[in-house]
Amino acid sequence: MNTIIVGLMGLGNVGTGVWNILHMNQKKIKVETGSQIMIKRVLVQRINKERAISLPPECLTADAQELLGDPEIDIVIELIGGIEPAKAYIVAAIEAGKHVITANKALMAQWGDYLLEKARKKGVFLYFEGSVAGGIPIIGSIQESLTANEIYEIKGIINGTTNYILTKMSLEDADYETALGEAQAKGYAEADPTSDVDGYDAAYKLSILSHLAFHTPLPSAPIFQEGIRKISPLDIQFAQELGYRIKLLAIGKSRKDGVELRVHPTMIPLTHPLAAVHDSYNAIYLKGNAVGELMYYGRGAGELPTGSAVMGDLISLIKKIHCPYFDTSAHWQSTPQLNPMKDTLSEYYIRLVVRDIPGVLGKVASLFGQHQVSISRVIQKNPEGSVASLVIFTHLSRESDVQNTLAGILSIPEVKEVSNLIRVEQ
Repeated sequence: MNTIIVGLMGLGNVGTGVWNILHMNQKKIKVETGSQIMIKRVLVQRINKERAISLPPECLTADAQELLGDPEIDIVIELIGGIEPAKAYIVAAIEAGKHVITANKALMAQWGDYLLEKARKKGVFLYFEGSVAGGIPIIGSIQESLTANEIYEIKGIINGTTNYILTKMSLEDADYETALGEAQAKGYAEADPTSDVDGYDAAYKLSILSHLAFHTPLPSAPIFQEGIRKISPLDIQFAQELGYRIKLLAIGKSRKDGVELRVHPTMIPLTHPLAAVHDSYNAIYLKGNAVGELMYYGRGAGELPTGSAVMGDLISLIKKIHCPYFDTSAHWQSTPQLNPMKDTLSEYYIRLVVRDIPGVLGKVASLFGQHQVSISRVIQKNPEGSVASLVIFTHLSRESDVQNTLAGILSIPEVKEVSNLIRVEQ
């Protein structure tokens, strides 16, 4: 039986998960790969730190060169996170002729093309299933199972923190700050939740999915992103009354004139399968021209789910090591154009606070008409004293036309504020 020697960089949650899965499912992994897998070196910051797992002392090192320079190590698994020094370590591993597995979404989103090209030229593999949606096997599915399809639409709940917050707001009537506090207490959100709640995390993952599904470059051009901080219990209430649920969606659509990529809070019908994805779960819904509609659902993060994705990459890589390298990117005829957000077509929910007097609706509606934005319905809600909430739904409209409309609406004296704009996906 072959022995595959592995170097593991990082022993946090995911690294611990990889170690545990390797030992928990050792017999099955041997059968699947025909190989004995041995983790020879584990790179850590502090060798003497107390850990939940017991490792042979000779495994641990705080010197990356001990791992990268070891000629016996065939595969390097990078689970440090961040850009540097992870990027330098991966480059060094590739230059040393080692195959690499990473779960680093930020690194792949920003440097993916560079690293994949380096691996291709060196004749080694770079796998990154764990970088998107934890244990959900979406990358392998797009790269292998769905290769006979033209994928033309992806909609994903790919950030568990924001999904947990919006679930609390939708099902338990919590406000944003309370739901965020609970997410932080459970470990779903960091002390600084910016990357999650402002959409950066989801944008990184969408960039990777778009690269695989639509052949866009890595990094993609800046992806439009809008977070969930402005979502209020009032928006949640209106959405539910009208048959919608609000989710932070990563949306990619391949159109004849290019590709549109965006991350923002979105209203989706309660009948849509994504509307039933609650708590910290992730789900990715896609459409292919042959397969039709598919949805992948599961844990989007965590020690064992992401560890499972990394170990899946390891097993696939071992099976493939002795096969000729096939560079699919060489067969892409061209790189599609990324369309700017201003050209995006969507339906919109717009909530205004206006003075509760006759004539206001006429002025507002007139501006919508001037900018070619068609209104599908208008609802006046919750009059409080001299003001009321005016909720407007539009038909399919262009983003730039809607933004121009809102700029004009703010000049109407009777309009106190534009409280929110949420895009609607049917």
